[in-house]
Amino acid sequence: MEVVLLERVEKLGQMGDVVRVKDGFARNFLLPQKKALRANKSNLAYFETQRAQLEARNLERKREAGDVSAKLEGKTFVLLRQAGDQGQLYGSVSPRDIADVITAGGFTIARSQVPLDKAIKSIGLYPIAVILHPEVRVTVTINVARTDDEAERQARGEDVLTEATEEEENLANAEALFEEGAAPPVDEEVSE
Repeated sequence: MEVVLLERVEKLGQMGDVVRVKDGFARNFLLPQKKALRANKSNLAYFETQRAQLEARNLERKREAGDVSAKLEGKTFVLLRQAGDQGQLYGSVSPRDIADVITAGGFTIARSQVPLDKAIKSIGLYPIAVILHPEVRVTVTINVARTDDEAERQARGEDVLTEATEEEENLANAEALFEEGAAPPVDEEVSE
C-alpha cells in the first residue's frame, strides 16, 4: 500500500514522502496513529493544502521536545526492584516501568517513547534512549537497585555485588565468633 507521511517516521521517510509499506503496517500503525494517509488523489490534494499547518505544528512539537530534552539530558532515575544475591531481578524492567519513574521525576513520558532493545534483568546502571519527537532523542540513565543505599553506591561507581559478598562473609565470621559458648569464660570475680 502506498501512503503519504504526515510526519517523520524512523527508517521510513520524512513528512510528505510517498512510500510503499506493507498493508498491515499501514492499517494497524500508520493510519490509526495519524502518521500517514493513503496515497490517492484526494488525500494528496488534502495534504498539499494542509502542508504548511502540518510543518508548523511539527516545528512547534520539535521545539517543545528540544526544551524538554535540554532539561532531561543526562538525568539519572532510580528504579528499586527485588533481586537475588547475584543481582538477577525477580522479573524484568519494562518500558512502562521506565516511563513511570521518569514521569514521577517530573517529566511526562509515554511508554511508547521508551524503546528497549532487550530486557533489563539485573541490577546496574543502564543508558536508555527516550524519543521525545521523531527528530529529538535524549539519553537518560536508569539506576536499577535493591535499596536506596545500593543505588547511591552504584551511582558513585562501586560494584555492589562484590561488596555485598564481602560484607556477608564478614557478617558470617562475626556471627561465628560471637556464637554462644564460643567466647572464653568470663571470671565473675574481678579484683581491682
